[in-house]
Amino acid sequence: MAIKSRPSFNSYNPVNDAVIGTYPIMNKSEVRDAVHHARIASARWHSLGFSGRKKVLLAWSSLMINRIDQIADLISLETGKPPSDARLELSIAVSHIGWAARHAESIMRTSFRRPGLLMANMSATLERAPMGVIGVIGPWNYPIFTPVGSIAYALAAGNTVVFKPSQYSPGIGIWLEEIFNEVAPFADILTTITGPGETGEALCLAGVDKLSFTGSTRTAKLVAAQCATVMVPVVLECGGKDPVIVAADADVKRAVDATIWSAMANAGQSCIAAERVYVDEKVADEFIVRAIELAATIHAGPPGDGEYGPATMPSQVKVIQSHIKTAIADGGTCVYGGPTSVKTPFVQPVILIDVPESSVAMREESFGPIIIINPVATMNEAIERSNASAYGLGASVWSKRKGRKIASQLQCGMVAINSTFSFATIASLPFGGVKDSGSGRVHGPEGLLEYTFARTVVRTRFYLPLHLLSFKRRPQDDRLVIKLTKLLKGRLG
Repeated sequence: MAIKSRPSFNSYNPVNDAVIGTYPIMNKSEVRDAVHHARIASARWHSLGFSGRKKVLLAWSSLMINRIDQIADLISLETGKPPSDARLELSIAVSHIGWAARHAESIMRTSFRRPGLLMANMSATLERAPMGVIGVIGPWNYPIFTPVGSIAYALAAGNTVVFKPSQYSPGIGIWLEEIFNEVAPFADILTTITGPGETGEALCLAGVDKLSFTGSTRTAKLVAAQCATVMVPVVLECGGKDPVIVAADADVKRAVDATIWSAMANAGQSCIAAERVYVDEKVADEFIVRAIELAATIHAGPPGDGEYGPATMPSQVKVIQSHIKTAIADGGTCVYGGPTSVKTPFVQPVILIDVPESSVAMREESFGPIIIINPVATMNEAIERSNASAYGLGASVWSKRKGRKIASQLQCGMVAINSTFSFATIASLPFGGVKDSGSGRVHGPEGLLEYTFARTVVRTRFYLPLHLLSFKRRPQDDRLVIKLTKLLKGRLG
């Protein structure tokens, strides 16, 4: 009798398409089992208390940083990014683990609320409790940093986690679980499952208490729809078309350096990458010249050669090439690079100017090393154009005097003034967007509370001679309530 082989898939090096590893495609039954075991473990993990979980999480982060070269090599293999970028990614991820571990107790501390005059005999408190089992679906562009932004906070809050990494970076997900299990007090606290999109769909329906997804807006809508059928709440961190606003009083040299790095680093494969620049026409020529000069000094190539690597997901190359051609057809001009910059799997830097706002290249996420620069007459025009997008993730504003004023008018979840990407590295700040860029938050107190539920507890401290919540309520009780309501103008709470 022939033994049926288990379905599996390969992980490939995007630089040369070489097979890195082979991983199982986990089916619905296996995913349900993983969630079931995580649920059994959740009570024990919660019972460790904040100090016990903190000890485990800090040990996990220490182990990760001690093996930084090991994981940097694996990240570089699976994504094609330079090892230096991989090490930076891990360093930021480790800082998030430490922050979540150290601050979970104070953030989840029971809070006391005023019971109000009519309920003055009551003690009113709000408790925060872990939800149970959290499902996390991670991306391939930042395969350590991004999922850890959900995993660490969910674990610190007292939940267990079932993690599905991208099919383009499964080895990194397996590594995360293996390293965690070296310090874990028992099994099934953090479980990694592998497979394509169908495995992620199975996780949505496997009985998790909440699901955190990072990926494209299109896929996020499918994930949200699946979760809605079983009433599972979601955190969605999706795409962006992040604007950069450069005022006439900006430090143009610094603005160019940060903007080109933001647009080109990681081959432009960042949801918060700069994709469109609105620069005051008074300094537009200088900005464009400096951008071209800087772009000429960087190039895509294999790890150890290029400043950034290949397009990790092969299908994205077609999107990038399409956006370049569309931008030109719609009236834009390539001032550096162009359609010939695309040589699969690498895309060399491309700078376009004067692309109409109606162009698909200005409206949809390119997710590649392309930057579009459009001069504007006023900052109001820059703000209007920035906000006229279906996305609302991040933005950068460059101005010596008007940064805060401009930032306060942008319809997005995060703004960096005279910097770029900085909001992603500060663990105490929430990360997330509005509109088609998603819902909910990761990182910071808000990110930690995403993986808890509020429990209201009201306790009678002593009894009053009133019968408001009883069939024994008397006419004099009603008269007293009405009198107090009129006297205090409704301020009884």
